[in-house]
Amino acid sequence: MTRAIVCPDKFRGTLTAAEAAAAMARGLRRGGIDDVREIPLADGGEGTLEALLSASGGSLRVERVTGPLGAAVDARWAVLAGGVGVVEMARASGLALVEGRNDPLGASTKGTGELIAAVARSGIRRIIVGVGGSATTDGGLGAVEALGWSLQGLDVTVACDVTTRFLDAARTYGPQKGAGDAEIALLTRRLDRLAQQYAERTGVDVTDLEGGGAAGGLAGGLAAIGATLERGFEVVARAVGLDDALASADLVVTGEGRLDTTSLAGKVVGGVLDWATGEGVGHLAVVAGQVTRDARAALSRRGTVQVLALTDRVWSSGEAFTRASLLVEEACIEVARPTASTAP
Repeated sequence: MTRAIVCPDKFRGTLTAAEAAAAMARGLRRGGIDDVREIPLADGGEGTLEALLSASGGSLRVERVTGPLGAAVDARWAVLAGGVGVVEMARASGLALVEGRNDPLGASTKGTGELIAAVARSGIRRIIVGVGGSATTDGGLGAVEALGWSLQGLDVTVACDVTTRFLDAARTYGPQKGAGDAEIALLTRRLDRLAQQYAERTGVDVTDLEGGGAAGGLAGGLAAIGATLERGFEVVARAVGLDDALASADLVVTGEGRLDTTSLAGKVVGGVLDWATGEGVGHLAVVAGQVTRDARAALSRRGTVQVLALTDRVWSSGEAFTRASLLVEEACIEVARPTASTAP
């Protein structure tokens, strides 16, 4: 009997990772594969909380904290079945909270620090912090000050969805947060001064940390007071037991909304393919909303990875968004049939 695992990231704007996994599983079953396990994934960015909850079980809680521009927001966080707390900084300090009216110079991570403190007050000592989707470039100072410059014995892992360095945060992500050239220059000077302050007060050189610039430097700020920075995909994959699941799989299907070359460098799709190849999984498939030419070329060099794009299955690209769930399901019927027909 063929054993399959579906482990996608979200299809941004259309399907959560859990919804995408469910559609993939329906397709595989319709194609003749009955043993299908759903493991929705994330890379530390938006969707991490839902992916971990869906795969591991647990409960949601809500805390009122300071939003990125000072107004109060109700931020959800999670307690996983194993007693681990999960915080998404985007829910306290995210760009989506400012609805296009961001202040790139004034936006603060204070609420993220307040959210971590609330998790600690509940008695949880191990916390995963996802850091994608931020409105901020304050180097994490707001969060660090809200925590009193101390994690107070907490075991905090920051799941980074990028490898950007601390001093590059403003140049790399400032424009998408509303910063112009002059503001980016000012923010970069601020980050440089803050890095010196962190080094003087904590002894940690945040400029030397891969991923320290994630969420406008929040990752570096938390690392300065004792957090550990790790690649987000690996944090989530370990938390949901992906390695054990892959060991017994014959078919693995992953995917996301838009597949490009960055998807293959430490994010969900690339991570799944690397881990599955290492476990000797015989049949690998990627289902994505759209696939860039460079990504197709890169996947072709990996060997036998089946690639299906939703945009190849519709007359107009807009249909790939409006009919995403059905199209993912239909693509996975196609993935399943050759595997199911050769199963003993």
